[in-house]
Amino acid sequence: MPIYRGDNDQVVESSGNVFHDLGIELNAEEEFKNAIAKEITRLITARGYTQKKVAEMLGTDQAKVSQITRGRLSGFSAERLIRFLLSLGINVDVHLSTNRDREGRVTVHAPMAACG
Repeated sequence: MPIYRGDNDQVVESSGNVFHDLGIELNAEEEFKNAIAKEITRLITARGYTQKKVAEMLGTDQAKVSQITRGRLSGFSAERLIRFLLSLGINVDVHLSTNRDREGRVTVHAPMAACG
């Protein structure tokens, strides 16, 4: 629900998914890659790592880490981003289930304990 401040200023609370908020439809792979990138970014912040340190851990350069943290993921496959999570010490579990009502969806559950 919009909140109005000042003359014409409007503030709208985010749903947590900026693409959804902007009306941009992403395919399942894009959603998956964005969720992984969000988790990588959260880990970097929570652990106090620099992008340079993370780049060394992942065997890539700082510019690539910057692209991930800024959501510029066109040059990254989902598989590569998963390998980055593994290199950061995060276990990746895949759970498959049937969705009979509509097309399947991708959901990433990242427990807060993953930060530690």
